[in-house]
Order: sequence, then structure tokens, then C-alpha cells
Amino acid sequence: MDFLKPDATDTTTDTAPTDWLDAIKWDDQGLIPAIAQDQANGDILMMAWMNREALELTAREQRAIYWSRSRNKLWRKGESSGHVQHVSEIRLDCDADVIVLKVDQVGGIACHTGRRSCFFSKLEAGHWVAVEPVLKDPDAIYGHSGDSPS
Repeated sequence: MDFLKPDATDTTTDTAPTDWLDAIKWDDQGLIPAIAQDQANGDILMMAWMNREALELTAREQRAIYWSRSRNKLWRKGESSGHVQHVSEIRLDCDADVIVLKVDQVGGIACHTGRRSCFFSKLEAGHWVAVEPVLKDPDAIYGHSGDSPS
């Protein structure tokens, strides 16, 4: 599927190739939160930020590309870990201020902690408890601590 190529049966479109980006309510830094959701089972894997370029590249390349606020640059998910997210669908919420990416998570690890999901902590009796196991030591993924893409 090509997210940017019009359907052959669609005769209503007469717009520029990036008009779809103008429908988005970007925050004051030009960003939008993007939630990565496992396309097979609906589990939430992670949340990251996207700027206009990241979202356009994600749609074009059909792989998740985010904006790293700490590094102030594009972050191609999986570029250092190999844990690429292949994007099967892009959705915009009703307020046009949150994106959901339906993804196939390569390697089964989305979190820089080596877990399947970044949402591995659960509130129990007033404390955050890790309820998902570490699948792979982050040092083995990134080489050394501090090299994670966050």
C-alpha cells in the first residue's frame, strides 16, 4: 500500500501531494505525538514525537521515522537497534492532534529498555511495577548505556 498515491478510483482529489499534512494540528514546536500500535494485536508499543518531515517520510517509506527532541534530529526507529517498525496504516484522531501508526515491530522489541513495549509499568497499590520482562539487555542492543535513541 502506498499512503501517498491516490486510489485509481478516487476522482475527488485535485490537491497537492502534501495537503494531508496541513490538516494536522501541530503543537507550538511543530510536533505531534505519535503512538505506535502493534497491527496484529492492537497492543500499544510506544509513543514518540513527529514533525512534518518525519511524518511525510514515514508515509513515503512506510517505516516509522520520529523526531528526537533530545537530539533535535530525525530518528529512524531501528537504525541502531535493528528494531524497525514497518507501518501498515496511519491514523489521525478526531481532534487532528495525535497520530496512530499501526506497525509490524521487527524483533518484537519497541522499547530502548529491551522490552516489547515502553508501557511496561503498571500502577499497583500506589507503586509502579514492571510487569513486562526485559527481552534483551539494552547493552547488547546498543553497545553501551546511553546510546539508546530516546
